[in-house]
Amino acid sequence: MLLIKNADVYAPEPLGKKDVLLSFDKIVQIGSNLTVNLPGTEIVDAAGKTLVPGFIDQHVHVTGGGGEGGFHSRVPELTLSDIAAAGVTTLVGVLGTDGITRSVESLAVKTKALNNEGITAYCLTGAYQYPPPTLTGSVARDIVYISEILGCKLAMSDHRGSHPTREEIIRLVSDIRMAALVAGKPGVLHIHVGSSPQGIEPIVDIVRTTDIPIKHFRPTHMTRQKKAAEFTHMGGYADLTAKKDLGKEVVSLLEEAVPALLTISSDANGSLPRWDTKRGNVIGMGVHKMTGLYAAVKEMIEDCGIPIETALSFITKNVAQALELYPQKGAVCIGSDADIVLLDKERNIDTVIAKGRKMMLGKEIIVHGMYEG
Repeated sequence: MLLIKNADVYAPEPLGKKDVLLSFDKIVQIGSNLTVNLPGTEIVDAAGKTLVPGFIDQHVHVTGGGGEGGFHSRVPELTLSDIAAAGVTTLVGVLGTDGITRSVESLAVKTKALNNEGITAYCLTGAYQYPPPTLTGSVARDIVYISEILGCKLAMSDHRGSHPTREEIIRLVSDIRMAALVAGKPGVLHIHVGSSPQGIEPIVDIVRTTDIPIKHFRPTHMTRQKKAAEFTHMGGYADLTAKKDLGKEVVSLLEEAVPALLTISSDANGSLPRWDTKRGNVIGMGVHKMTGLYAAVKEMIEDCGIPIETALSFITKNVAQALELYPQKGAVCIGSDADIVLLDKERNIDTVIAKGRKMMLGKEIIVHGMYEG
């Protein structure tokens, strides 16, 4: 039992000053002046702190991305400490450009390992390429038989992808939908959208001309696309990639888009290649950090005037609803998983609790991966 007292709670909707009681991996009570007369109950005084749901990151290269600059440019795997320090308690692992030296098998194993270490982790089959690499030989079978797999990844409008045809995309998403119905999963086709001029137009065309529900299409990196707002008005989720000054773009986007259908992900441990003017050769390489997820949200709140409940929803409630995990995830309410982040007076991440277990306390990581340090 863990009783967090006197916190300013955002669920992500503002609840005011409340006490929150955790029992094992669940939130069991929220109220004022709560007391517990059970031996061993730990009490944390959160006066002056803000309590919010654990963050959800739906685009994470847990096995490392990169590789466009040669074998030495492969990004290392993500560590448990990296995740805890970012306030993330739930994530979705993906492969990237390299679906050759990186495999769905290793991705699935890493996902299982993170679950063992205390994080809630899911993953996607596939990579940039079409046909997608799989674990069982079939995208549909991966979704049905592998509990951690929620859908499939694919690249579109990118010079590193396979440029699937309209018919191939329709066939793929139809298989995903059927598998999702059988398995009771969201069945997402998580689409890396590059900077080619066609953007998400193939998806928009399929949604307009077929009976395939838009909910299965999940385009990401939509900061590059002018159609993000239009896509939300069609009923689809548009995922933005965390970066510096994202808040300024979101302020403008909020005037046109449906806020509840906007999400943000970090692209953590994915590469940031820099190309020459002809986009043919890599001339530099960077890497996305998971800490950028909350940094973007904090910037929105403090520098752009976006209400805290709106900004937090992009990495909590909205993502949980998109993944059909709400209110188990992405919420502070009775019955939700005990995934909690405490922010200090400066809104920096202070304490992270995942499934009722303290991962970071007082800005110090207290749970490490098996081979860390």
